[in-house]
Amino acid sequence: MQLAPFFPVLYRILQPTFPNCLWSGNSYTKEIALTFDDGPHPVYTPQLLKVLDYYSIEASFFWLGACVHRYPTVAKSVYDCGHAIGLHGYDHRSFPLLTTAELQQSLESTQSAISTAIGINGANIRDVRPPNGLFTPQTLELLTKWQYRSVMWSVVPEDWVRPGINLVVQRVLEQVQNGSTIVLHDGACGGIDVAETTQILIPELLRRGYKFVNIDSFWRDRNSYLKP
Repeated sequence: MQLAPFFPVLYRILQPTFPNCLWSGNSYTKEIALTFDDGPHPVYTPQLLKVLDYYSIEASFFWLGACVHRYPTVAKSVYDCGHAIGLHGYDHRSFPLLTTAELQQSLESTQSAISTAIGINGANIRDVRPPNGLFTPQTLELLTKWQYRSVMWSVVPEDWVRPGINLVVQRVLEQVQNGSTIVLHDGACGGIDVAETTQILIPELLRRGYKFVNIDSFWRDRNSYLKP
């Protein structure tokens, strides 16, 4: 059973319930964020980068530490292209299943792998997206305590189950609106289609007048309109 039809409903329930998470951007501007989970991948990520570069699109990548460790040169190429980087845990285990110590180790190991791969201080990478979108209030409390920023989503076309490129595109185009955070995957699950999917999506979204920004831009905008 595919869950994609239920994700928009789930978003409308969770977004006001957990307001400290970043679910989307400003609903009054035609800016959207294109985000990718589960990478880097030695084949799918370079294919995706070519599409993003062709259209000069700035995206955000949420990495698995194990994949960064295996494919450091691919990680470096993503960073060198100017895309934003976030954490997705070390090995895609759902955060609520981890002990507090295991969760902290998962995030710090991913930061360490990033430091080694791209030559920056990985401890400065603070955006975290929970694997499988699963979290508890306690999970979010820990992330806040450790000074991470929780990043979720508002458009989830369930590309990882490979329902077909056309259906993934259709789902995104039906759900996208000002401030949407779109999540696709460039890892082992779903990544085989990601370059072709984005090749179709990007020009259509540009035609509709949307501007692509990264997650950092959404945070800056959010902080500016939340100031008293």
